[in-house]
Amino acid sequence: MIIIREENPEDIEAIRKINEEAFGQPAEADIIDKLREACEDFLSLVAVQGEEVIGHIFFSPASIGGEGATLEVSGMGLAPMAVFPRCHGQGIGSLLIHTGIKMLKEKGYPFIIVLGYPEYYPRFGFERASRYGIHSQWSEVPDEAFMILILNKSAMVGASGVARYRKEFDDAM
Repeated sequence: MIIIREENPEDIEAIRKINEEAFGQPAEADIIDKLREACEDFLSLVAVQGEEVIGHIFFSPASIGGEGATLEVSGMGLAPMAVFPRCHGQGIGSLLIHTGIKMLKEKGYPFIIVLGYPEYYPRFGFERASRYGIHSQWSEVPDEAFMILILNKSAMVGASGVARYRKEFDDAM
């Protein structure tokens, strides 16, 4: 049985190991560490099987606005998400995403952005952000890979422009 819960301090080493193994480098794990230090507001969930942490997802503050937009909206950015490669194909990533979406919606966030696989994230309701006049802060990002899930349509009326993750992500891009 897999349990999804918020991270505890004793999970931090396992979270680093999952991200390093899943991405084959320490950059994502380093970003998570920096975000934990810099952000008061984030959501970090782990997937636990037995006593072992086998998956992780991180949501941090993001904003949409700028470029002549009439409205600045704050929401969340999904990144990174990682599951031990030996555990792929068991639906762990889906459980993490569904739980995160539910929790963020309950907390009143109007949107979640993600830079990810266009074949994967639409199953959770993510759409191309460009449909809403929203574009990534990073110009090299392919349009189909930059997506948004709108959780509160009324809060998003008039929102457009550039979507920005926290500055801690800039070094990785």
